[in-house]
Amino acid sequence: MTDTTTPRPGPVPYKRIATEEGWAATGQLDRYRRLVEQGKLDDPAFNAMWRFYLAGTSDRTRHIERCLGDTDDLRLQHMDAAGIDIAVLSLTSPGVQVFGRDEAVAMARDANDELAAAVGRRPDRYAGLVAVAPQDPAEAAKEMQRGVRELGMRGVIINSHTHGEYLSDPKFWAIFEAAEALDVPIYLHPNCPPKAMAMPFLEAGLDGAVFGFGVETGLHALRMMTSGVFDRFPKLQLILGHMGEALPFWLYRLDYMHRATVRSGRYPQLKPLQRGIPEVMRNNVLITNSGVVDPLGIKFSQAQLGVDRVLYAMDYPYQYEIGEVLALDAMDMPAADKKAFFEDNARRVFRLG
Repeated sequence: MTDTTTPRPGPVPYKRIATEEGWAATGQLDRYRRLVEQGKLDDPAFNAMWRFYLAGTSDRTRHIERCLGDTDDLRLQHMDAAGIDIAVLSLTSPGVQVFGRDEAVAMARDANDELAAAVGRRPDRYAGLVAVAPQDPAEAAKEMQRGVRELGMRGVIINSHTHGEYLSDPKFWAIFEAAEALDVPIYLHPNCPPKAMAMPFLEAGLDGAVFGFGVETGLHALRMMTSGVFDRFPKLQLILGHMGEALPFWLYRLDYMHRATVRSGRYPQLKPLQRGIPEVMRNNVLITNSGVVDPLGIKFSQAQLGVDRVLYAMDYPYQYEIGEVLALDAMDMPAADKKAFFEDNARRVFRLG
């Protein structure tokens, strides 16, 4: 799927740092294939998606499978062609989160070692996020410490829900405690909608990146906000892709209706927050534009959340379009804001130097 007709991006007065770039560990896709073929996972959206991607013959499916595991050749060629200077790599969704506890813990550790080795071969082009198994929050916290302090990872990747469970449940909060202590962000990446919400999406063919991913992950982030995660962990930084899974565009209504619902006493589980949803979004949430090439949306989100809270991402290899880089280079935006978007914010957030 390399584009040979679109002009290649030229020199610009900033580095292009792509911050949501998918990567698959050795054997990861084979494990998914076995789950699908053996029918052991009662997860209709996962089964439908990976049955298609792992058996598909379209240019798109072959491109994705070919590119996911590469860090030495093809990925660098594609980065060079698109003018991407640095890619922040993370274990592709759903990562280890569809497996049982013991397998997931071991798989995360092996994947982190493999990714650290790849980054070590090209530290000028790559940075990495540490993958964890929320199935065991205490082990996840330990792996975060190892990944950051020993392997040099720059943040944490969690692929949304784990077997339909959300991080708003206090049993997972050891993960947030570790992230605060390590002072690293958590990238909450989409996952397929869990079984309890999947069927209306599957019936309409809207379960994946077209809509289901964003709905599921936006819900997850809101559950975290309304459960008081950010009151308990006020320094925690959460990253949301795909233009913040649309939450910046709903911010007024989310705030109004959340406060109105709390006042009404309709749900005993919905408690007043020390800081409302807009304050949390503007202080604890960063967003990337991954897969959303919309200058108006980017500028709106900068105005809504702050120029320092919106970052560039390509969403490679799922969305590799050189023309999109050119379109974002051409945005009508103050030079300092554009440099913050493409480079400065990523350097600060991921401590890239």
